[in-house]
Amino acid sequence: MKALSKGRIVKVSGPLVVAEGMRDAEMFDVVRVSSMNLIGEIIEIHGDRASIQVYEETAGLGPGEPVESTGAPLSVDLAPGMLGRIFDGIQRPLERIREQVGNSITRGIRLDALDMEAKWDFVPTVTVGAAVVPGDVLGTVQETTLVQHRVLVPPGVSGTVTAVHGGKRTIAEPVATLRTADGGTRDLPMLQRWPVRRGRPYAEKRAPTEPMITGQRVVDAFFPVAKGGTAAVPGPFGSGKTVIQHQLAKWAEADIVVYIGCGERGNEMTDVLLEFPELKDPKSGRPLMERTVLIANTSDMPVAAREASIYTGIAIAEYFRDMGYSVALMADSTSRWAEALREMSGRLEEMPGEEGYPAYLGSRLAQFYERAGHVTCLGADRREGILTAIGAVSPPGGDLSDPVAQATLRIVKVFWGLDAALAYKRHFPAINWLVSYSLYAERVDEWMDRNVSPEWSRLHTLALRLLQEESELEEIVKLVGIDSLSPGDRLKLEAARSIREDFLQQNSFDEVDTYTSLPKQFRMLQTVLRYYELGEKALANNLPIRVLAALPVRDRIARLKYAKEDAFAAAADEVDRELAEQTRGQKA
Repeated sequence: MKALSKGRIVKVSGPLVVAEGMRDAEMFDVVRVSSMNLIGEIIEIHGDRASIQVYEETAGLGPGEPVESTGAPLSVDLAPGMLGRIFDGIQRPLERIREQVGNSITRGIRLDALDMEAKWDFVPTVTVGAAVVPGDVLGTVQETTLVQHRVLVPPGVSGTVTAVHGGKRTIAEPVATLRTADGGTRDLPMLQRWPVRRGRPYAEKRAPTEPMITGQRVVDAFFPVAKGGTAAVPGPFGSGKTVIQHQLAKWAEADIVVYIGCGERGNEMTDVLLEFPELKDPKSGRPLMERTVLIANTSDMPVAAREASIYTGIAIAEYFRDMGYSVALMADSTSRWAEALREMSGRLEEMPGEEGYPAYLGSRLAQFYERAGHVTCLGADRREGILTAIGAVSPPGGDLSDPVAQATLRIVKVFWGLDAALAYKRHFPAINWLVSYSLYAERVDEWMDRNVSPEWSRLHTLALRLLQEESELEEIVKLVGIDSLSPGDRLKLEAARSIREDFLQQNSFDEVDTYTSLPKQFRMLQTVLRYYELGEKALANNLPIRVLAALPVRDRIARLKYAKEDAFAAAADEVDRELAEQTRGQKA
């Protein structure tokens, strides 16, 4: 049995507390601070002195007050009952706290993260005498209408099943008993506890090749993220980071969504907490919260808890990944998390790096994003699980030279660069196609060519080329005017405008336009580029560019995005015929 250290406070500096007499404590042990039982975590040890980041307000603490180590690292409770819940950065249940103490979190409050009294209907999938290894499924619980919770053998545990307990059980009651290799017995409940700073093990990590379909045209068609991949959404205030993450949470092709509000403004987080319970899952019509876990840690909460929140979120996401689900994790925003690192580093008097951030900023970000991936899970069935991580970055003034943005870009493989100028023009999503990129695009194009259309990658390349050329031509227009351009260049400008306005712009509040399936995306892009390709032929046959630019069918092309899925194919065919007829008719 590990000895528990009991020490005394010698220094208080905001969320940092220094205690002496902690020689038997270890790094990242959770401690209880003062008679108020405030939660803290050891982040530095010198001799018998431990530096502790306290996850609650430290006002009123003073030297001499007691500190006691729990002998365990900061961990999350993993069991049925997480979905549909709202936790703070250290997995305290906010709804139950409000029921007990009101709208403000009382210091020192201790509540179980999950309901220990609730009974769940456990359906065993193993029998007595079966040999099980880490990751094997012991049984299932229908946690919500949308999600079947698979109860797993914990990592590091194996043996032969000697008893199985089905029926109504609490998460702490044994659902199976094992005889281990050393001849002992071990009861396995549904509840697992896992240290948040340690990634959960898996059998093998695979290369991401399949796109995570989001229904957002600029993402799926131009800058896709692969299932199990990583993406960053940097942008200044008001450019639409939060709306994009809401859209991804609602529409992304994922079984489970974990949304982390890390250090965001209270009013924004309030909107999230009010909106998410009202959102409907588009596939089933059920509330989206039935497959969502929310971590809420606003900017006015203690800064240390902000640092822990993304680890809490990703540990929960890994648990659902281990069940064989596809999980999408949204962190909004990692800049606020980095600010918490910077504050704690400053109070520890560490040598500062660029702009005061600690020298280990990049490695900490990498540790977070590297926990994403497409993996073969532990267990004899070799099931596959997916964890896709998408982090928002809020650089001051939208400056992408900010250390957090630069460190993130060195790690993630998809960069959706939000542009305030586009947002001010009411172009949403305000993703700048000239600076954004996806390193998964080549692999995803191969998948799209096989599964959507052999023409996909050609159209994708042509559209991006036209947008790039439009940028170059606009510089010429600013200098010498549009009349200096050749008819072919003016056609490129018209085609690029159509790509921007008729394809890339998407209304997240419109019932039809909020989501676009891959077949519809392909036909929309094909129709827009058909205008360009037919226009080139018409120009070669001496059709004036002013006539080509004013074709009535262009309004029909612009309205295609609002055509419902069941009527879209017919509408697109009609537009295509009309476009061909008008270019031929005008030539005659």
